[in-house]
Amino acid sequence: MEMKMRMVQGMHQKLVMTPRLQQALKLLQLPTLELEQVLKTEVQANPLLEIDDDEDDDDRLTSESTVEPQAGSLDNWDDVFNDGFEMQYQEKEELPEDFVERVPISRQSAGDNLLRQIRMSTNDEELMQMADYIIGSLDDRGFLTIGLDEIQNVFRVNERRAQEALLLVQALEPPGIAARDLCECLLLQLKARNMEDSLVATILRDHFKELMQRKYQDIARKLKLTVEDIQEAAHFIGELDPKPGLELSSEDPHYIIPDLVVEEVDGEYIIALNDRHLPRLRIADNYKSYIPSASKQTKDYIQGRLNQAQWLIRTVEQRRSTMVKVMAAIIEEQRDFFDRGPQALRPLTLQQVASKIGMHESTVSRVTNNKSVQTPRGIFQLKYFFSSSLSTEDGEEVSAKAAKSRIQEIVSKEDRKKPLSDQKIADILREEGLMIARRTVAKYREQLNILPARLRKEF
Repeated sequence: MEMKMRMVQGMHQKLVMTPRLQQALKLLQLPTLELEQVLKTEVQANPLLEIDDDEDDDDRLTSESTVEPQAGSLDNWDDVFNDGFEMQYQEKEELPEDFVERVPISRQSAGDNLLRQIRMSTNDEELMQMADYIIGSLDDRGFLTIGLDEIQNVFRVNERRAQEALLLVQALEPPGIAARDLCECLLLQLKARNMEDSLVATILRDHFKELMQRKYQDIARKLKLTVEDIQEAAHFIGELDPKPGLELSSEDPHYIIPDLVVEEVDGEYIIALNDRHLPRLRIADNYKSYIPSASKQTKDYIQGRLNQAQWLIRTVEQRRSTMVKVMAAIIEEQRDFFDRGPQALRPLTLQQVASKIGMHESTVSRVTNNKSVQTPRGIFQLKYFFSSSLSTEDGEEVSAKAAKSRIQEIVSKEDRKKPLSDQKIADILREEGLMIARRTVAKYREQLNILPARLRKEF
């Protein structure tokens, strides 16, 4: 068959990601704290933008009734984000002008912490170099990711010398650092407590696999001890740290500051934007005095900055209004959750919320991404309220998250000497009207980090 090339003319709609559209997408998706930094950067870059300091701080926690967009704002996010079109943009897109990414402040690393301890432990330059290499080969848990043979080859030393360097690192704080597996990590922690000859250490050294499988009866029989003795030792082991490297994390604590606040007042749920620290922007008036005597180039510059400033203010206001609308729709759909808790969570899709507020599904997705809300039930990511559905006996539907919550509750109340199998849990749920298969229970149990019944058994 002969292959021929030919030109075909056709029409295809595509939306090119302009710098302004890129910035609008970022503003919509940003959590409030990050948006605050972006707006401050914009004020520094645009002389026609200024922060409105006249607004009373007490009014900064804005309720739903005060977040309607100003006149002239975008009528709908879909005017800007027409997601029905195919967006054409590269992975490493160029940032729009004046859009500056924040650079994290440099802090002392975990490796620096360990190296400082090494310098206090030895004056042997070669040992310090090998220790530095070992520290650089630790993963986030603090485990060593290379073998002694690599240290021998890199530094051209014998096994004894490489072992000496490893032991030097393993003697550092926190105990358990630079272990090559979980068992060695726990044994190092016992060594730091002078418990190398204890029953706990014997169980770890000689019966680790059985311990992990909770075969306490087998261990007791081999050591000629009672099951209670073994279980007590297992409880002690469970209090040791399986990931000591996390103690060395140099990152700041991640405090969750919600973007929205929902409070119950007289049986109704009131929505507020938690943006009291978000700068309110306005157009600076002083630019008008420059226009009469300004050159065409200056006038064009002022007009460009004015357009950018007006667009930014409208976009931020529309973002605020959209967040409240989405949250209001979530409350309406998930009213039972707010009244009764996680077990009453209903199935909900982005499309349902989008249809309710008259916006595109992808717009709702952007609004709910990386956003959290403080409720009378606790702080939740907005994505938490969206879940697939499961059928009940009477034909109604419940959320998969509600099913997980019920499974967790059932397991928490079970008899530890006779833990429930996945099939038994499925039978209990079926008796309650929730039609769920054993394999689905097993999947949800694993997602909840709950062990199988045989590994939950205690004696």
